[in-house]
Order: sequence, then C-alpha cells, then structure tokens
Amino acid sequence: MLRAYRDGTIFGELYGEGPVRVLWLHGWQRRGADFAGAAQALARAGVGSLALDLPGFGSSPLPTVAGGAREYASALAPVLREVAAEPLILVGHSFGGSIATVLAAEHPELVRAVVLSGAPLLRERSTTGPPWRYRAIRWLRARSLVSEERLEAARQRYGSRDYRHAEGRLRDVLVATVNESYEDEISRLRVPVVMVWGEHDTEAPLGVAERAATQMTCPHSMRVVAGVGHMVPLDAPGELVAAVQGLLG
Repeated sequence: MLRAYRDGTIFGELYGEGPVRVLWLHGWQRRGADFAGAAQALARAGVGSLALDLPGFGSSPLPTVAGGAREYASALAPVLREVAAEPLILVGHSFGGSIATVLAAEHPELVRAVVLSGAPLLRERSTTGPPWRYRAIRWLRARSLVSEERLEAARQRYGSRDYRHAEGRLRDVLVATVNESYEDEISRLRVPVVMVWGEHDTEAPLGVAERAATQMTCPHSMRVVAGVGHMVPLDAPGELVAAVQGLLG
C-alpha cells in the first residue's frame, strides 16, 4: 500500500514490520516497484524498508523545481528524517544511485551506508557531440529562422531515448541530470559503499564504476554480477539483498 510523505508530495511503498532501515531509490523513468523482489526478501528476514516513487515518476507528482540529482536529494532529505529512527542504508539504482551519493555526502548523519548499482556517477565526455543537422537546426531556431515545432521534430529524431520520452519539466530535469557529475560528492563520502554492477551494463558501464571507486576514500567494495546488464534490481535482486544484509551485519 502506497503512503504519502513530505506533505503528500512523495509516495512510497513500505515493506516489512518494524522501523525502516533501508530506503530504495529507483532509476530514470522507473518506479519503486522495481525493488519489490529485494524488499520482500528483506521483509521475510525481518528488515523493514521503504521504496519511493521519485518525484515525477510512478505515483509521485512532478517536482516543483527542475533540477538534477542534487535537487532531488534536497527534496528527499526531509523524507529520510520523517521515516528513519536510525541512519538508513540507501540502495540507489541508476539515477537513484546518483541521488543516494549526494544524500550520503550532504547528510551523513542520516545515512548508515550506500549500495549503488548502475549509477552514472561521472559524466561521460562525448567525442562527437550532437549530429551536425541538429546543431544547424538549433542554430537556426536561436535566430528565429525555423519554428519551435521544427526544432522539436529534430529533438525527437536525434535525441536520446530518455530525452524523446521526457516532456515538460521532466525534460528539463533530464537535461540538468545529464550535465551533472559527482566527483565532489564521491570524494566526501564517509560511510561504507558497496557497488553492485551488471557485467554487461551499457547505460552506466562498469568502467564508470571503476573510475568512481578510485576517487572514494571511504570503505568501499565492488561486486560484478556476471551475465547481467543495467537492470540489476529486476534481474539480480538477490545481489542487492546480500549487499544490504552484509552492511546490516
């Protein structure tokens, strides 16, 4: 059953009895239900957890401010204070992993440990840039020589899958997100971090995780899940359960 948090602006599903000890943060265009398998397994082991629908996804309304993971972390910090009787283990997949990293860096008093999977922590530098046709149309639009409709058609043709499927404020959130990189937050992490990565993740390649790990001064470890791609919460939920149980001791 979904419950409302932060004055009804964020919704989430509680699993298990007793205090919330784990907070699940999903990826872009996903929802908290991605973690149902892992959360139910922890519930059977007596561990309570909360899987949020991030603002703009699932049952949670759009955010009031268009920003990336840093803006989302600011919005979620009150939820952690609302639900936690003790510092939480944050499990973040993809976009949710970036949010978890910021939360742990900015609010270490609220976080016991972090489990990351498929998180785009470091911005990948493009060597090619947008196609020249799109750049040309964008240039023409900036000078009012083509219509906004023509520019939008070019965005739909040349933009990423996520960009094509995002509209309005969520598109602005996506643009802010892909332009963020989290070297500063990574370097300020002080809680333990476990990285659970799909061997064949093409959305946040293993190399990104390895480079991020070299910048961590906190206790950290990495588990590469053989034969799995980006969707570890769905394809290998037991790996996340094992990571959380290891942190709980």
